[in-house]
Amino acid sequence: MKNILLACGSGIATSTVVHKKIADILDENGFQGQYKITQCKVSEAPAKSASYDFLIATTMAPKNLECEFVSGVCFLTGVNTKQAVDRILELMKQ
Repeated sequence: MKNILLACGSGIATSTVVHKKIADILDENGFQGQYKITQCKVSEAPAKSASYDFLIATTMAPKNLECEFVSGVCFLTGVNTKQAVDRILELMKQ
């Protein structure tokens, strides 16, 4: 089971949009039931990061993370998503 932390500025708006997109990508790639996604404010991410396998954020990477970081901005813009998707799938396989 992979624990994924998903962060945006408020922990509500954009992370909710990206949550659905990430879940669909993971399910379509055979990871259904193998992950749990938790949303939070980006300001909370460093303190929570030690308990997660990786962080996807719709902001810049916060400092002092204790897990891998993947930029989730592309899931809002629809531009250059392949690199982020490839990295997420790679992290899921580890």
